[in-house]
Amino acid sequence: FDPRHRLGTHCYGFPKTGPQRLRFLLQSVTDLRETLRARGSTLVVRKGKPEDVVNDLITQLGSVSVVVFHEEVKE
Repeated sequence: FDPRHRLGTHCYGFPKTGPQRLRFLLQSVTDLRETLRARGSTLVVRKGKPEDVVNDLITQLGSVSVVVFHEEVKE
């Protein structure tokens, strides 16, 4: 989870992630984690700037050959 999503937008000053959206995201991630566990897998969840978190994960895992990501569309 990128903490910057809790900051206001540049146009309207509304939070990108309000309480209802945050609750939905947390419930969705929890459900995904449970589904993956039931199938013998797992889900890594971290809080922080993606550019830092991904770098830390790569360092921890050691033998990463590919990283795939999706950049948020900016309005």
